[in-house]
Amino acid sequence: MTVGLVTPASNAWEDEDIRFAGDVVRSLGFEVKEAANLYRRSQYLAGPDEARAQDLNTMFADPDVDAVFCLRGGYGTPRILPMLDYGLIRRNPKILLGYSDITALLNAIYHRSGVMTYHGPIAAQNFTEYTLAEYQKVLVDAQSRVLLGAPPAFEVSPGRVEKRNRITRFAGGVARGRLIGGNLSLMASLVGTPFEPDYRGKILFLEDVGEAPYRVDRMLTQLWLAGKLQQVAGIVFGKFTETGTDGNTFSIEHVLRERTASLGIPVVRGLMIGHVDDQTVVPVGALAELDGEEGTLTLLERPLA
Repeated sequence: MTVGLVTPASNAWEDEDIRFAGDVVRSLGFEVKEAANLYRRSQYLAGPDEARAQDLNTMFADPDVDAVFCLRGGYGTPRILPMLDYGLIRRNPKILLGYSDITALLNAIYHRSGVMTYHGPIAAQNFTEYTLAEYQKVLVDAQSRVLLGAPPAFEVSPGRVEKRNRITRFAGGVARGRLIGGNLSLMASLVGTPFEPDYRGKILFLEDVGEAPYRVDRMLTQLWLAGKLQQVAGIVFGKFTETGTDGNTFSIEHVLRERTASLGIPVVRGLMIGHVDDQTVVPVGALAELDGEEGTLTLLERPLA
C-alpha cells in the first residue's frame, strides 16, 4: 500500500526532517508518495495556500494512494479549507491521519464530505510502543468495541502509583454519539464558519498545548456562548500540556470542571489524546460510547467500514 505524505500547515525546519518522516512511514510497511509541494516553505506555512490545497486534492484523486499522512501540524490548515474539493474526497475516501492544526482538516472533511478522518500521530515523530499499539488496533486491525486512549499500563507497588496518566471523572453517566473534535484552539476557530462540524448529539474530544488556563477558559466559553457545548452528548478531555500554570490562576482542572459543570452530560479528563508521546488514534465520525463512571471511551464500530 502507498501513503501520500503532505504538509497542509507548517513544514519541518530542515529537509532531513521530511526524509525522516518518510522513513517513519516506510517503517510501518508502506511505500511513500511525496506531495509535489512537500519541501516548500513560506515563513510559518509549508508553501502557498493554493499549493498545499492542491497537494491534498491530488492525493485523494490519485488511485495509487491508499492513505494520506500529514507530516506535521503547526499553523495554516484553516486557510486552505475553501480550496478543497469535498466532492472529490467523498468519491475517493481514504485515511487522513494527523493532529494539532490538522484538526481543522479532520472536522471539515467529515462535515462537508461525510468521510471519516483520523486524529492521531503525525509522520514526523517516532511511535512509542503505546502509540503503535493504538494505531494498529484502529487503523490496521480496524477493530470495533475497543477502548480508545486508556492510560498505558502502570505497575503499582508499595509507595508507587500512577501520577502522570490519571483519569478524572467530572460527571458520570453514559453517552453514545459520533466523535468530533481535536485541538481546542482549532475547534474554537471553526465556530461560525461553513466548516465547523455539527455538534448535536456528538461526543466531543478536546486537547491543547501551550495554552494557559485563562486561554482554555476563553475558548471553552466561546464554545459555550455559541451553544456548542450544550448540544453534545458527552465530552472527553485529553491532555492539556505545557500550560504554564503558576501564580494567581485557576488550574486547568478547575477550568475544565467549572466550564462543563452545568451541562448534565458525562465528562471525563485524561485520555491519551494530545501533544504527548503516547497517543491514541480517534476516528472523527465514528460511533463511540463514553462512560463517565468508568472513565472510558469505547469505539462501537469498525472505523474503516
